Amino acid sequence: MTVVDGTSGPANQPVIEVRGVRKSFGKFVALENLDLSIPRASVGLLGANGAGKTTLIRTLLGLTKPDRGTARVVGYDTQTQGIQVRERVGYMPEADALPSSTTAADFVAHMAEMSGLPTRAARQRAADVLYQVGLDEERYRLIKGFSTGMRQRVKLAQAIVHDPQLVFLDEPTAGMDPNGREEMLELVERIYRTLGIAVVFSSHILEDIERVCDYVVILDGGRLVTSQPLGGLGVIGGEVIVEIDGDQDAFAGLIRQQGVTVQPASTELGARELVIQVDDERVYDLIRDVAVHQQVALRSLRSRSRSLEDIYLGDVGAMREEANVR
Repeated sequence: MTVVDGTSGPANQPVIEVRGVRKSFGKFVALENLDLSIPRASVGLLGANGAGKTTLIRTLLGLTKPDRGTARVVGYDTQTQGIQVRERVGYMPEADALPSSTTAADFVAHMAEMSGLPTRAARQRAADVLYQVGLDEERYRLIKGFSTGMRQRVKLAQAIVHDPQLVFLDEPTAGMDPNGREEMLELVERIYRTLGIAVVFSSHILEDIERVCDYVVILDGGRLVTSQPLGGLGVIGGEVIVEIDGDQDAFAGLIRQQGVTVQPASTELGARELVIQVDDERVYDLIRDVAVHQQVALRSLRSRSRSLEDIYLGDVGAMREEANVR
């Protein structure tokens, strides 16, 4: 995917780096030994309610101090350079904290001034951003008369009014009807693909993440489950199902020696098959080379994609099972 890089830093430089971050509230551990390196992309932050998503965002904004560990956002340390971080980062909170007795234009312009823009430039920038989010005609109405979808758009507008390098969106589709949700997702796509602003999209809705993101970070119980790119059409990695004409156990053993996961498939019409995990394209070369080495025939080979739901349910389930064993 082509990325419009609207920032001053290299497109391949991580926009977020987290090392050994732990955060607790009394006896409750919200984040546990988190290590992350997130690229400049449209990133989905996925997890159930209470997984630690909001705590992580507040930590990355420098609003919450971790018990231990360090984090850098757009190149700045969140604990010692919090102001520099917030000058270059936007934040759309999940909570509805909008002032009800002011207009959208006045509020967004005020937020632009808070970010350092002169008054006249702030008002012009607010008008431009409200137009971008579809509130041009309603910008002089009081916010208290706005629908849920309109209020979400105001929160989005104030998050990007200062042209940040990165914007955090915390549950941006919460409480919206299907039409409003679809329009919000289109806006998020536009922010990244057209404006070149990197996005961290926090949600517990898998479909939203698949729709607008090209990278995913999954949290569960404050722990990192996975951090990896999303492939085309919402696919991550996958599996290849292989049937050979020969010694299946020996074939599987040689594949496993190369660090590749192999499992027997369910029996279909009497055929004995193997399911081989595909983490990169070299797995296909490995299958070919092992077949040649063993002098066995490949009777069939077909791929099976893993969806984001497969990743979430499989990896989260495995992590919880491991935790229970401990």
